[in-house]
Amino acid sequence: MYCYFIQPYLNKFANSLVGYELLIRKREDNAWKLPPSFASVPNEVQGQLLVEVAAKLARKIEFVAVNMNWTQFMDHDFAQVLADTQKNIFPVALIIEVTEEPVDKQISFAQVVEQIMFYHHNGIQLTIDDVGTGINTYEKIKVLLPFANAIKFAMQNFRRSGNEDQIPASLTFWKRVAQENHLRLIVEGIENAADDQLLDRLKITYRQGYYYSKPHRLE
Repeated sequence: MYCYFIQPYLNKFANSLVGYELLIRKREDNAWKLPPSFASVPNEVQGQLLVEVAAKLARKIEFVAVNMNWTQFMDHDFAQVLADTQKNIFPVALIIEVTEEPVDKQISFAQVVEQIMFYHHNGIQLTIDDVGTGINTYEKIKVLLPFANAIKFAMQNFRRSGNEDQIPASLTFWKRVAQENHLRLIVEGIENAADDQLLDRLKITYRQGYYYSKPHRLE
């Protein structure tokens, strides 16, 4: 059995809720746990859950966002499931957040652009997640920025790698990248008042993190 937990995206300066990230969970040993991988969840299950969750949230939000790695992003069958899902949840927008997990096969730039065009044609937006970490470094993703709608900066990735001191400078850099490419910048992993105040000083609008709300099951 699967379900989505939800965590809100906030527009800090408008003091408003704009959307939710949907985090897939699997029921095991009387607890909701992360599945071994996104790809281990059947496509049809994810599509049906998306429709159910979006229907419950439709009047409250502008969009829902789901995570996938680049391998899933390039899966044509799953892409069609997502396209059908977007039709079913309209006017709520579906956003794909592509994470920094390594890919298991070689993917060409032309293939990626073709897939992005398919998603855009079907009303699905693209966020490049985990920018600045893993394989989603600036040099790797800069050619994709003209095709993206947003970039997402994960503060927790820097903490896990022991590079917390690099967060302010990295945020400043990615804010400039977002502005130059007319993209939304979303920051996640905000855990305390100090994080919140840092983003206030940097005038970064869109935020997500335990400081505001932990992921919870939608009842």
